[in-house]
Amino acid sequence: MNTTYNPVVAHRGAWKKNHLPENSIASLQQAVQSGCTGSEFDVWMTADDSLVIHHDPDFNHLRIEQVSFAALKTLPLSNGEPLPTLHQYLQAGLSGNPAIRLVLEIKPSLVSKERGQEVARKVVDMVTAFHAEKRIIYISFDYDILKKIITLDPTAHTQYLNGDKSPDQLKTDGITGADYHLSVFRQKPEWIAMAKKYGIILNAWTVNNADDMRWLLDNNFNFITTNEPELLFEILKQRKEIK
Repeated sequence: MNTTYNPVVAHRGAWKKNHLPENSIASLQQAVQSGCTGSEFDVWMTADDSLVIHHDPDFNHLRIEQVSFAALKTLPLSNGEPLPTLHQYLQAGLSGNPAIRLVLEIKPSLVSKERGQEVARKVVDMVTAFHAEKRIIYISFDYDILKKIITLDPTAHTQYLNGDKSPDQLKTDGITGADYHLSVFRQKPEWIAMAKKYGIILNAWTVNNADDMRWLLDNNFNFITTNEPELLFEILKQRKEIK
C-alpha cells in the first residue's frame, strides 16, 4: 500500500479484522503493515510504577493501579502475548518502521490527580529515552496531564479527548489538537473552522461508519480514529486520495 500521508489511526491497533487482542503488539504490528498513519494505545501505571498497555482500569479482574506488574505479567492476552509494557510497545512501534505515529493515551488515574501527573512524567521520560518525541502524539481525557506534558516537553504533540474545550482555549493553553468524539463536531461544526483558524489539529473518535468517515474527509480532518481501518482505506481508494 502507498503509505503517503493518510488520516487513518487504528484505535487500539488494527485488531478487529484479524481477531487480535486490542492494545496488543500484534495489533500494533498489523496497523504498521496496513499502512496506517497512526496506532492508538492506552497507558496505565501499576502500583509499583510499571507502565503497561491496556484500555480498561482492570485486567483479568485485577485493578492495574493497585497491583504489581509481577501480578499482571503472568496473565496472557487472548493470543498468548503477555500484557505489553510501554517499553516493549515503543520498541515494537519504532523498530524498523520509520513512519507510523504512536498515539499514546494516558488514562486519568483513578487514585489521584497527583498520580496522573507522575504517570505523565514517567511516560515523557521514557519517550525521551527512546528519542521518539517526533513520533508520539499524547492524548488524554485529563487536561492537566496534557498541560504537564507541555511543561516537560514544550514541543510535544498533544490532543485533548473530552470535547469540552473550544479550539481557541486549546490554542491558549498550548494543546495542539482537538481529538473529540464525532458527535462533538456534529453538534458544533463551527469548531472545525475555528480549529483550522488557530492551527489546531483535528481528530475524531471512534469512527466506524462509512458515512461518518466521508463527512470527516469532506471537512479535511487531519486524523480519523477507527476500529475499521480497512473500511477507511477502501473509502480513501474510492475517492482516489490514496493508491
